[in-house]
Amino acid sequence: MSRPRPICIGVIADTHGLFDPAILRHFQHADHIVHAGDIGKPVVIDQLKTIAPVTVVSGNVDGYEESGFQSEAMIELAGRRIAVRHILYASGTLTAEGRAFLDRMRPDICIFGHTHQPKNEWLGGTLLFNPGSAGPKRFALPRMLGMITIGARLSARHVRLNDRMT
Repeated sequence: MSRPRPICIGVIADTHGLFDPAILRHFQHADHIVHAGDIGKPVVIDQLKTIAPVTVVSGNVDGYEESGFQSEAMIELAGRRIAVRHILYASGTLTAEGRAFLDRMRPDICIFGHTHQPKNEWLGGTLLFNPGSAGPKRFALPRMLGMITIGARLSARHVRLNDRMT
């Protein structure tokens, strides 16, 4: 009996209209891509769709539903429930709306953005993952994206991008 092949998910957020060509290299083996909002320009999603299927939510910069993208999503990949929402944390704290979202969705993984701060931690049985910002460098934070692998076990990691596009 063979084990199913692990699923690789490319995770990105807060692109703010920027599509760094390095994304193509980092996501080349992704089975699915999740963009957790603050897209900036729809062309970013078009470029991601050339790599793999994309689940996307809008963020505050996108005007939420005005962008044509949903504000929340729930998908299932490799038997794991994955919830996506742009704002889960604000000012370093899980928001009341974020807590209500987690309680309502009960995901195995919750992907979010907004803070531009990478996060990879467990809250009870839920992996909370913020890939950081792949958009223009802001503040003193590094530009980043993420990779989640679902196989015999669940693993998540951050990938640092150059401060300037290559």
